[in-house]
Order: sequence, then C-alpha cells, then structure tokens
Amino acid sequence: MATPNVFINSDFFTNHMDLQLQHKVIVVSGGAKGIGNGIVNVLATEGAIPVIIGRDRQDNEAAIAHITSLGASGIAITAELTDPTACEQAIKTVLNAYGRIDGLVNNAGLNDGVSLENGNYEGFITSLHRNVVHYYLLAHYALPALKISQGAIVNISSKTAETGQGGTSAYAASNGARNALTREWAVELLKYNIRVNAVIVAECWTPQYESWIKTLPDPEAKLNEITQRIPLQHRMTTIEEIANTTVFLLSAKSSHTTGQLIHVDGGYVHLDRSLANA
Repeated sequence: MATPNVFINSDFFTNHMDLQLQHKVIVVSGGAKGIGNGIVNVLATEGAIPVIIGRDRQDNEAAIAHITSLGASGIAITAELTDPTACEQAIKTVLNAYGRIDGLVNNAGLNDGVSLENGNYEGFITSLHRNVVHYYLLAHYALPALKISQGAIVNISSKTAETGQGGTSAYAASNGARNALTREWAVELLKYNIRVNAVIVAECWTPQYESWIKTLPDPEAKLNEITQRIPLQHRMTTIEEIANTTVFLLSAKSSHTTGQLIHVDGGYVHLDRSLANA
C-alpha cells in the first residue's frame, strides 16, 4: 500500500520557524515514534533540547541518535508510563540531567479498542492509565519546574472525544479527559503564566494508523474512503503538520494562547461532510 505522507525533513536545521526555543528543555512522552517523534524532530530543528520518555529503550535511543547525528541534543528516558512511580522518577531524571523543564508535551497513548459491549472493568481502567492518567502525573511532577520557567504544556488529543468512533469507550473517555484537563489546567495555572493547550488529531498518517488500516480487508479502498471525507485537499494530515502546530504552541510566539483545543485536521471534525464531494 502506498504511503500517503511521511515526516521528511532533509534540511533539518535550515527548515525551521525561529520560534526562540533554543536550549529549551521540552519533555515529550511517546517521542520515539509517530506524532511524538515528529514533535521531537521539529523541536530539534528549532534548537530545543527534546527529552523522550517512553517504554521502548531501543526506539527511544534510535530517535535520539537520529537528532544527535545531525548536531542536535537530547536524551531518552525509558519508563513505563502506566506506572505512577515511573512517571515521577522520569521527571526527576530530567531535572537531574538539565535542572529545568521549559515545556511538556503529553502525547503517549494508544487507541486500544476497549468497548462498552465487549470491554470490562480491568481493561477500561488499564486504558485510562495508558492514555490519560500519565498526562496528569507528568504535568503534576513537572509543575514545580514549569513554574520557574513559566513554560507551556501541550496535550495531544483525538477527535474521538467529540465525534465518537464506536468500540473504543476507554480511549474516547481518555481524550475527553485530556480536553477537559487542558481547560482546567489553563485556568489553574494562569497565575503562574503557564499556558496549556491541546492539539486535536483526526486522520493523521502514523505508523500506528498504517498498522491498523492494513488489518482491514481492502486497505486501499478504506484509505480512499477516509481521505475523501477530509475537506481540505482530501488527504491525511501529516505528522509534520501536527508537530509544527504543537511546537508553535510551546513557543513564545503563541504567548497569548491558552485553554485552546486546536484541531489540525483539514476541517475533518467541524466542516460540513457534504464538502467531501466538492
């Protein structure tokens, strides 16, 4: 199956937005693959210091090796984010390494298909830990450092909280919580000049998405059906497009933006579905 789009940045350091993020320490959960890795790459092009937190040591180290081979810097911390103690220790490791945190991107998660009809209590609670509890924990443990830096938080979220999908109650609930926490934290942290926003993802071509669509009887036909429903240009959103918006929200260039749920989705969620035939 042809790949609709990929994150490719051959210019690396020359292709940047000059967002004044040089030497800023930005924590990215799940930063080794997919959207998280796209965010790490854009941060590196902007001269920031990305810190990847994720469960797979090999993937983490490969992602850091890529940016360091091109002259950027960063570290990877292997941690199982469903473990609250591991979340706390990961943030301590960041602070031991750099002494500061300037931004947090909560990104790690998985659409794991825990449904109402066929799911159960254990699966539902496990999914909440996989998809939203660590958002709270990483922000909680990073908060003292973010107060000092007057940094920013960006929560990556999904359209499932607004549109539903069917068969994925726990993931939809987690994303509803991500959106609610974005607004709640924006209010609570106003007094510290910490901005909190969310980037809402709809149909974005990631390795996880590609793996899912390949499980279907006719992947090409399904992909064409989906892209025809995306109003702007009838194509999937790219990882780089999600990453660019996320990194902008971390920067001082978005200095008066907080509490926003920003949809980077080609109009998928909010524009009229009749546009699919336009």
